[in-house]
Amino acid sequence: MTKRILVTGGAGFIGSNLTNNLLTDGLDVTVFDALVRAGSRENLAWLRQHSNRLRVVQADVRDLKAVTEVVADVDVIYHLAGQVAVTSSVTDPRSDFETNALGTLNVLEAARESRRQPIVVFTSTNKVYGAMENVSVVEGQSRYSFAECPNGISETQPLDFHSPYGCSKGAADQYVRDYGRIYDLPTVVFRMSCIYGPRQFGTEDQGWVAHFIISVLTGQSITIYGNGKQVRDLLFVDDLVRAFRLAVDRIDRAAGEVFNIGGEPFNSTSVWAEFGQVVAELSGHDISVSFDDWRPGDQPCYVSDIRKAGELLEWRPLINKETGIRRLWGWASSNLDTLERGQVIRRGGVRPPRPLQEERVTDALPPSRRNWPGRRGVPRPTPSHRC
Repeated sequence: MTKRILVTGGAGFIGSNLTNNLLTDGLDVTVFDALVRAGSRENLAWLRQHSNRLRVVQADVRDLKAVTEVVADVDVIYHLAGQVAVTSSVTDPRSDFETNALGTLNVLEAARESRRQPIVVFTSTNKVYGAMENVSVVEGQSRYSFAECPNGISETQPLDFHSPYGCSKGAADQYVRDYGRIYDLPTVVFRMSCIYGPRQFGTEDQGWVAHFIISVLTGQSITIYGNGKQVRDLLFVDDLVRAFRLAVDRIDRAAGEVFNIGGEPFNSTSVWAEFGQVVAELSGHDISVSFDDWRPGDQPCYVSDIRKAGELLEWRPLINKETGIRRLWGWASSNLDTLERGQVIRRGGVRPPRPLQEERVTDALPPSRRNWPGRRGVPRPTPSHRC
């Protein structure tokens, strides 16, 4: 029997890619989305090519009645809706909590009361690990790296919520896990690292890979918070969608589990000292950036240990960072009108991409006074955690 599928936040970046993948496979999907984020209406218009299999409910996960009604007859819930920016959580922690923590509780309660025992797949974040002060970090010329932990950070890393965003997502993460234990709901948690790809309307506050690419394409200014050596592992959205679907297909193995999901060490990069070189080569011109203080709770280095997902889901990334970045560049450069409608860019001063050249980004590293150790709100290295 065909499963009935719900994607909360289905018009967002990850949600629209997941929904498109499900619809392309001939499945019926309900998208539940408040349509308030930049680009969500453009993503929804793109999804309507599958209008005969797509149902759309415009509502907010904070609305328990709306959530209960839409969950009542579904078999699989991909719960992606949420407030996604650390900066916004600092400015408005109440809205952040109500959307991420209370919204997730609404989804779980609706699933518990639906009598269908729906599978619940939840998108958590690496921010639940906080600044990882027990993990020693070494500063190199262009990046930070772990003194140990060659495979990255595993699911055994202690939780340590930093920022209101980390707290709200961390609370939701633990509620999803516990509803699996207490109410026997088949739940799966993915603690995501840096996800990127087409349909990502990246801004300065969230979606930095797309934000940098879009800014370079359109001649907008770029500010680096910290010194640009912070390291993240990049995971192309198609690989993430495949992991989500494998979790549902193999729910007998995945139920009750938490997975760190990202690009692993091979697909890691520093956010500007290295990534800036890549976009400079793609654009064919030098790029000037400005630097500002570190943001609260920012991790100098985060790379996912994905061995658990490999073992239980038989999953690993198939799209390397070089291929994925070029795909995102190609999508963004071909969709400037869509990005403008999504209010991510202003068309004044758009600089068209030029042929690839062996040029180098300028001002890639900031003054030494902005180096990581000792900056306000950023931890110093401490004795190593055993991975």
